[in-house]
Parts: sequence; structure tokens; C-alpha cells
Amino acid sequence: MAPAGKLSGFQREGDEWFCNAGLPSDIAVSIDGVTFHLHKFPLISKCSKIARANEESLNKDGKTMNMVLEEFPGGPDTFLIVAKFCYGFRVELSARNVVLVYCAADYLEMTDEFGEDNLLPKSECFFHKNILRNWKDCILALQNSEPALLRAEKLHLVSKCMNALSMMVCTDPSLFGWPMMMYGSFQSPGGSILWNGINTGARIRSSESDWWFEDISYLSVSLFERLINTMRARGIRPENLAGAIMYYSRKYLPGLGRWRAGQGGKTRSVASFSLTPATVDQKALLERIEKLLPEKKGRSFCQFLLGLLRVALILNVDQACIDSLERRIGMQLELATLDNLLIPTYSDSDTLYNTDCIDRIVHHFVSKESNLTGFSPSSTDLQESPSESLRKVAKLIDSYLAEIASDVNLKPGKIRTLAEALPQPSRSLHDGLYRALDIYFKAHPWLSDKDKEELCNIIDYQKLSIHACAHASQNDRLPLRVVLQVLFFEQLHLRTALAGCLSTLDGENHETAPAACVPAIALGEMAGEIVQRDGWVTVARENQVLKVDMDKMSSRVGALEEEFSKIKHEMKTTAKPRNSLSSPRFISRKLGCKLIPRLSDAQPESLNRCRSTPRASTEKARLSHRSRHAESVS
Repeated sequence: MAPAGKLSGFQREGDEWFCNAGLPSDIAVSIDGVTFHLHKFPLISKCSKIARANEESLNKDGKTMNMVLEEFPGGPDTFLIVAKFCYGFRVELSARNVVLVYCAADYLEMTDEFGEDNLLPKSECFFHKNILRNWKDCILALQNSEPALLRAEKLHLVSKCMNALSMMVCTDPSLFGWPMMMYGSFQSPGGSILWNGINTGARIRSSESDWWFEDISYLSVSLFERLINTMRARGIRPENLAGAIMYYSRKYLPGLGRWRAGQGGKTRSVASFSLTPATVDQKALLERIEKLLPEKKGRSFCQFLLGLLRVALILNVDQACIDSLERRIGMQLELATLDNLLIPTYSDSDTLYNTDCIDRIVHHFVSKESNLTGFSPSSTDLQESPSESLRKVAKLIDSYLAEIASDVNLKPGKIRTLAEALPQPSRSLHDGLYRALDIYFKAHPWLSDKDKEELCNIIDYQKLSIHACAHASQNDRLPLRVVLQVLFFEQLHLRTALAGCLSTLDGENHETAPAACVPAIALGEMAGEIVQRDGWVTVARENQVLKVDMDKMSSRVGALEEEFSKIKHEMKTTAKPRNSLSSPRFISRKLGCKLIPRLSDAQPESLNRCRSTPRASTEKARLSHRSRHAESVS
């Protein structure tokens, strides 16, 4: 080999590399279509693999030896580094090339047996002393190990980086003064991060547990998955792992941008890091992300799951992944919000929202066997009884029904199925159901009374509030039978309230304890609210009185018509000449009946005096009622 000072280096011509050593080359090494015209001695003095191949080809003296290296780690660029090292050039190892050089040296068997301070022990020493002790370099080494990932895993380089990163995440950087935070203006000079406990002047900006989310998001999906599994095995808290998974998902799934819930709003600068985002398949990423998610519950986590389900429906991922997401959401449905549940329909369905998906989620919630534990066991908002969770979900579903009820293509069966998915005790009041049905009837005016009555059967009228009863009694969109039922149960409310008033007054007369009168006072207030409410109770009673009077009048008219038909029949049977004896008035007097005078024979004054309408009777009853009420008040 010529002295290093006489070498002018390597030059490339097309797909061929030449060494300017002043001697003709006697070996040609081909890697991925690129040929290196080199010399045997520098190579066989360092590479055991090339030396063994040279011994096997001694019968070709005087000819250039051709050698093809299949599946060389790192390709031609890495072999150029190896060739420069063999020729005595200065080679600088870095976090970007050390894994590939390490694998290439192992491929060529560049051990100490073929030269002191050979490339394999040199790269191994650099990897353990520099890479595994530095957060940034460890991430860079992992990211650049993709071209030789199989051999790097065989040499345990990937697992060593994973364990080192997991250890650094578990360790609080503020304990040793490690300047791990590589964001913002407080960076060490040159962007270098030291892990030997020596402070280089960089200031730790904060001690938040999410400082490493952005860094590991530059890894590929396979490396990220392995790193999360390694951290889980080492004991990283589930909330930190979930935060890292959510950050990674939002970065590569643009549809999750609106589901940040306040966690992903921080902007981070990675100018000193100089990493390039990984190229991922969104569909495969979502299916693998779902398997990494922990079996926990939380408000932001539930919101993220619903956003992930929405993106899964858009990407048309595997049905098993969708079923798993729906099951996870159903186990913590009480933490969801209305905006999360409004998932549009991405198929060929005519409806605007995907009600089938929500129906399956509700059934998962109702049939859940074991409750999930929250990320933070000390949080009191997640420690709720099953009945409280059931009431929250019922209120949420009622709001969802009211939101989707305006869809003109929504079938009545969908509304009924969603409303009946929850058990009866889940709703203490049915005002939400009534509001949803009222909106649905308004948006679907072509529904028949039969369909409306079938939908109204899901409402328990005893669980309607006073205001809901007042609205329903005057609602023209409801069938008449439903309105009558509402009026009936409203009377029950009124009787209960009035009974509470009487019990309150009786308790005050007997000087009972104030605490015992609280329920009765509440009932009394409800009674006063009913009595003072725009007079609709009085109108309801007047309607009932009018109905009774009309029934009596119809029965009297029927009896008179029947009597008159008998008289006509008798008149036809008699064949006597028309005289005073055959007159209808004589016959009626003979039978003991009294004919009703015709309207034309009566005078207007007497007619006005004698006419009595049900409305007048009710007005008279109302005036007498008001006078009695005034006397009682005075």
C-alpha cells in the first residue's frame, strides 16, 4: 500500500469508484450495481472475508479478482467508509453511521486478528461509550439502522439502544443535572448532550414527563412499537406510554388533529436534532397502534379513542381493529362528550351519522363485565358508581338523539333502538327523550299517528317534569292519545304537589322539626309552580268538562232522534185523513212527548237567553273558582 501522503483519495465515475494510489487495481468489489476498483493488500490485511475469498481464487493469477458482496449492510456508501479505513484514511464515526459501519465490519469479519485496532472493535467501543450514553445519539442511531436492521438486531444493537432509552426515560433528568431537554433556547453549546453527569451550561427548561414524546416520534413504526414494548416491560407508567402513543398517532394520522384535547398543542423545535419524519402506511399504523394502547380509562384517552375510531372508519381498516376500538370506548363511555359521538357515515348509507357504531358502543357499555381502572388512581372524577355512570351515559345518549333527530333520512327504528339500548332505571327524567322525539316529529311531518304513538311508547310520562308536561299538553305534533296521557299524569303530579302542601301546613301547625319539612316544602313549591303556570291546568280541566258536556248532549240528541223515528213510523202506519187528529203535535201529546220548538219560531232574545254552551259553563266555573280563591286569600 502506498503511503497515505501520496494518496489523493477516491473518485467516482458513474457507477464506478477508483482509488488514486498510482497502481493498477487488482480487485473489483460490486455492491448493489456499484463497482469499486481497489487493491488486494489493503483489503485482505483488514477483512477476513475478502482474504478468504482471495485464497480460494489463487488459480487466477495475473487477473483482476471480481467479488460480489450480496446484502452488504448499508450499501455502497458504507463500503466506501470501510475502504477508506483499510487504505488508512481518517474515518469519523458518528451516530448516523456507527450502526451501519458496525454491521459492515461484522459482515467483513474485521476483527483484531487481521489488524490491531481494527474497525469492528473500534466501532463497538464507540457505540458503547458514546451512543448508549447519549439520548440524542441513541435516537439517531436507531433511526439510521433501518438499512441493516436484521443484522443490527442479530448483533443486539437495537435492543441495547431500546434498553438505554428506556432507562433514560425512567430516570428523572433533574436528579443528575442532565441537560436532556433539547427544545427551546436553553441548549448546550453545539447541541451536544452529555450523560456523564457534567453540566455543560444547558438549563433544563422543565421536568415534564412528556419531554421524550417528540424525539421517539421520528422512529419507524416497527422501532416505535418495539420501544414501547420495552418501556412497558421496564415499568414505565401507562399514562406516559399512552401519551407517547397518542403523540405518535397524531403526527402521522392527520385526521386526529382535532382530537388533541389540549395535550398536543405544544410546539417543539428540533432544529438541533435534524431528524426526518418516518414514512408510514396509515392503515397499517392504525392497526398496530390499537394493539399498543393500554387497557385504561381517562377523559382525554376516551376522546382520542373516538377520534381513532373515526379515522379507522375512513381508512376502512380491519374489522377486528374497529371492534376492539368500539369495545374500548364502550368500557368508558361515561367519559365521552357529544361532539365525540357525532361520527359521520363514510359508507353508502343515506343517514348523516353512523348510528350503528354508536349502538354497538352502547351495548358494550351495558354488557361490560369489569370496570377499567383510570390512569391516575387518585382521581375522584373516575371513581364513580355504576348507577352514576349509567345516568351520565343516558343523558349523553339523549343529547345524541336530539342532535341526530333532524336528519330527514333517519328511520324511526334507529331512534327507538338507541333509546331502548339503555335499561329503564338509567333515566330519572324522560325530558331528554321527549325533546329528541319532538325534534324528530318536527323534521318528519309525514309520520303517521301510529308511528308517532309507537315512538312515544318509549317515554314514561310519570318521569316528565312539569315544564315538559306543559309543553307536551300544547304540542300539536303529538297524537291526541299521547296528549291525554300527558294530561292524566300531570294531574297526578298536581295531586302529589298539593298533598305535599297540605302536609307542610299540617307539619307547621304541629311545630315539627324544620329538617323534616324539606321534602314537603319542595312539593309545595312545585304545587305553587303548577298553579301559577299560565293557567294551563285550568284549561285542561275546562277541556275535560267540555268533553263531559258534549258526551251528555250527544246522548240526549241520540235519544230524541230515536223517539222521533218511532213517531214517524207510527204516522206512516196510520191511514187516516190529514186532520187535527193526525197532526204530529197531537200524536206527540197523546204519547206524552213534547216537541222541541223550531229555531225559526223562537225570538232572538229568548234564544240568546236560553242558549247555554259548555264554554259559558266553564267560564262561570272559572269565575266562581277565582272568587273563592280571592276569599281564601283575604
